[in-house]
Amino acid sequence: FVIIGSGGVGAGLYLMRLAMFNPDVCWDKKNNPEPWNKLSPSDQYKFYSVNVDYSRLKKDRPDF
Repeated sequence: FVIIGSGGVGAGLYLMRLAMFNPDVCWDKKNNPEPWNKLSPSDQYKFYSVNVDYSRLKKDRPDF
């Protein structure tokens, strides 16, 4: 019960993290209809990245 319960709680917390902090999810369409445009290249929104140093990334897209 402990292992299955902790797995369920972990899955729920991960889904909550995705719903709150993922730039693909938009809860407020009036004030911020495209939240992915406000991300800088150095923002880390992935949970775990193996070989990427986000502090060294440069901007390679235009401003809208």
